[in-house]
Order: sequence, then C-alpha cells, then structure tokens
Amino acid sequence: MNRELQYWVALNNVDGLGPVHFHQLLQYFDGVEAAWNATVSDLKQLNFREKLIDNFLQTRKSLGLKTRMDQLGKLGVKLITISSQRYPPLLKRIYDPPFVLYVRGEIKKEDELAIAIVGSRKMTRYGLDVTENLVQNLVAHGLTIVSGLAFGVDVASHRAALDAGGRVIAVLASGVDIITPTSNSFLAERILEEKRGAVISEHPLGTTPFRHFFPVRNRIISGLALGTVVIEATEKSGTAHTARAALEQGREVFAVPGSIFSPLSVGTHNLIKQGAKLVNSVEDILEELQLEARSLKLEAREVVPETKEEEIILEILGDDELHIDEIIQKSDLSTSTVTATLTMMEMKGKVKNLGNQVYRIAR
Repeated sequence: MNRELQYWVALNNVDGLGPVHFHQLLQYFDGVEAAWNATVSDLKQLNFREKLIDNFLQTRKSLGLKTRMDQLGKLGVKLITISSQRYPPLLKRIYDPPFVLYVRGEIKKEDELAIAIVGSRKMTRYGLDVTENLVQNLVAHGLTIVSGLAFGVDVASHRAALDAGGRVIAVLASGVDIITPTSNSFLAERILEEKRGAVISEHPLGTTPFRHFFPVRNRIISGLALGTVVIEATEKSGTAHTARAALEQGREVFAVPGSIFSPLSVGTHNLIKQGAKLVNSVEDILEELQLEARSLKLEAREVVPETKEEEIILEILGDDELHIDEIIQKSDLSTSTVTATLTMMEMKGKVKNLGNQVYRIAR
C-alpha cells in the first residue's frame, strides 16, 4: 500500500472524526498527510470540539501505523478512499459517504446494478419464502444483493444470492476482521472463498459493533443500491432506518405486503402507506428502476479487448490503479510489449495514465 493510504487509515482511526469533519480537513489542508499533522491551532480554527481534538492528538501519539498497515496486508484488506476511481459511484452521491472503505473481496463495476434487501431478524416462513424468491429472480437479472449479514432477512438474502450464483456485498457495523454475529461468519467466508462479492466496512480493524453503529451503517447499505426492498418489519423496526436513509438519498423504497394479522407486516404496510412501492413480484422492482435500460448503459461502458495482450492487461488492472512495473510482473509479457500495448490502449481511450506510469481502466 502506498504512503498516502496510511494517512487515510490514520485519520479513520480518530474516534469521532466522521465524514463531515474529514471533508473539513481536506478543504483546509493540502492532502491527508498535512491533515494528519494538523496543529491544535489548526483544529481549533476548524471549530473542532475539545473532545475531538483530544482524540486526534491521542491517536496521533499512540497509533502504531505500520502495525495497522501490516494487519491490513495480512488479511488481504483493500482500501478504497473517496478520492479513488474505484469508489462506488452510487455511494459517493449520498450526503455523508464514508471517506474510507475497508474491503475484503472485490467490488466490481457490475455491482453498480445492486438492490438492498433488508427486513426482520425474526422473519417468518413467509418472509423466508419471499426473500428467496425475490433474490433468486433479481440475481437472474444480473443484480448484486446488498445487505448487512445480520440474522433473519439479511442472512437469507445473502445465502439465496450465493446459491443462485449471484454477487453479494455484506456491509458490517464492525471492522471487517470481526464478523458479528459469529454464527454468520461462514457466509462471509463463503462470499470470499467463492469470489462472489465483498465484505465491507467504514470502520478500522478491531472495531466491535456498538448499537449506534447500526443505523449509521444502514446508510451504506442503501447508498450502494439503486433501491431498497423491505421484507417483514415491525412498527418500530430498525429496518426503518435503512428505508429512511434510502428516501433521504433519493433512492427507491419497495415493501412486501404481508398478513394483516402479523406484527411483522405493520412496518411494511406503513411504508406502503407512506409511498413505498408495493412488491408482488420481481417485475415490480425491475419496472420501477428501469433496470433493463440501466444494464444496457452499464454494458456500453465496458472496455472490450481487441488483442490477447489487451485482454491480459485489462484482467490485471481490474478496478485497480497499477504501476507499469507491477503490470509487467503480473503479465509475464515483455517490457516492450506492455509499454507498446498500454500506449495503444491509451490512444484508444481504454486505459488512462494517472501520472508516473500508473494506469487504470478508463470508464
């Protein structure tokens, strides 16, 4: 990981430094390294509270940054900063996007076509049947399933997506090294082992899930998705946080009706009364989101290789930004072949040189 990334990690470890304060720092300073080395006078100039300033100074004094970066490397955790081209574009559009995402697995371009599935942790058999049916059909139409790896509807949606051969993004309210509840860790491992998605968080490694982290986490679940489907929810369900976040983000909210005699239908019926689209089948979701048109638009942005060498280089780059030396090492192609191919690909608009011979796919 490059030098700059360590300062993103360092700032992310400051307790109480959320997206709003972070953006204040970036507007005030020229880069994250300068922000990390801010003086007390600078922080007071930004109207940071005394508690936050104390946390800032204490973290800077005690944080073993090299150890932290080594831990990320050993776990294979990728960092995606909000300034990166790899940052999910849908998430970037919300009011308070996380400034760092810790990712185990991989977020791909196709994951821009995603649906969030949320609901009760104590779902009924009806809820399970609905979840499995909707998810299997959404996956069949190329949708990635986003949820929170909690009991009930979350786990059912993740499992149904994987069983159907689909992609999954599980968003945690803890560090990506701490899967809670632990009984669901097998699903996180399955996502990673089968290379069918990612387990992500905005929290540093070692973060345990506190109650107030969950509603904050929910904005990421809805923020990654074109729309949120609510399946079974009580009147005061935590699922309401996700639905509210989706509405505030300008995303669609869908609700599945249930029995008028079930307390798990009260929350979904209230959402329908408030304007959520009633879902009888997957077609209700596809039609509302115009997903066929979105899919065609996404396909049109895909970069198609014209030669074997281009195919190899595009596969290596994926969603990463890589130096030419790393591309040469991974490709087993000669230096002259890689250099010539990259030059031609840049002329065709397939790759972009970010400077200092660092390349990424142009999309």
